[in-house]
Amino acid sequence: MTAAISAADTTFEAHRTLLFGVAYRMLGTIGEAEDAVQESYLRYRSAEAAIANSRAYLVTVVTRICLDVLKSARVQREQYIGQWLPEPLIRRAGEAPSPEEAVASADSVSYAFLVMLEELGPVERAVFLLREVFDYDYAEIAPIVMKSEAACRQVFHRARQRLAERQHRHPAGYLQRRDLTIRFLAAANEGNMAGLLEILSADVVAYSDGGGKTSSAINPIFGADRVARFTLGVTRKDPPASIELVDVNGSPGVLLKRRNSGVHSVLFLEVVDGRVETVYAVRNPDKLLHIP
Repeated sequence: MTAAISAADTTFEAHRTLLFGVAYRMLGTIGEAEDAVQESYLRYRSAEAAIANSRAYLVTVVTRICLDVLKSARVQREQYIGQWLPEPLIRRAGEAPSPEEAVASADSVSYAFLVMLEELGPVERAVFLLREVFDYDYAEIAPIVMKSEAACRQVFHRARQRLAERQHRHPAGYLQRRDLTIRFLAAANEGNMAGLLEILSADVVAYSDGGGKTSSAINPIFGADRVARFTLGVTRKDPPASIELVDVNGSPGVLLKRRNSGVHSVLFLEVVDGRVETVYAVRNPDKLLHIP
């Protein structure tokens, strides 16, 4: 019995990173993704029939768990105060990538990509991720989402078409994004309106997620002038005690901290064609719990 349990646990652990990768992209929160992985483990251990393909079984289970969570979460997110943003994966300078960050290519777990996935319904999201990110064929996807191969093919093409409108052909490289992040911070801290306007796109959008638990903009803010003024106002009224450059889902970002009271917020800039196109600020304390 012990040997059987050990073998089952070993098999599951070999697939844990993959399962977290599916769940995190599906749900957009670390805690819910970890819960989905744990639930899939319990179902795997309690399965009565012999499992011929553990990987296929576990991906099917975790995906269906995520679909159930998303269906109930959509009601909650409709009632969410302000803009709902995904929970960021943070890595500090000098730290090795966590197993969670190693789930696949950086682009497919980037913060902008996760935000973009919010445009899709639960089944669309599952089909798109399994096909586009994890390279499953339609014959494998169909039984997971309980649809025909033809239906999965239609769902995928519809999802890809919807997301194509938001995907950028020329995103900035890592170093350019880091440079603009530093310039953005410097201008904000100096109260330099001209410095912000110099790096902001004319149609920049700022999203702030406080979840009703801390001060934030309820609605998106559009336009360089309004985003710059909002940034300067927030920095002046609620300045962080310290600022740390970190990686947010594999891209340059900022961890803002309060004096003696933990994390203030996480800031991430999306840069296209040399200018800041989108500003994301996660301030909801529930989404900052995983940051030491």
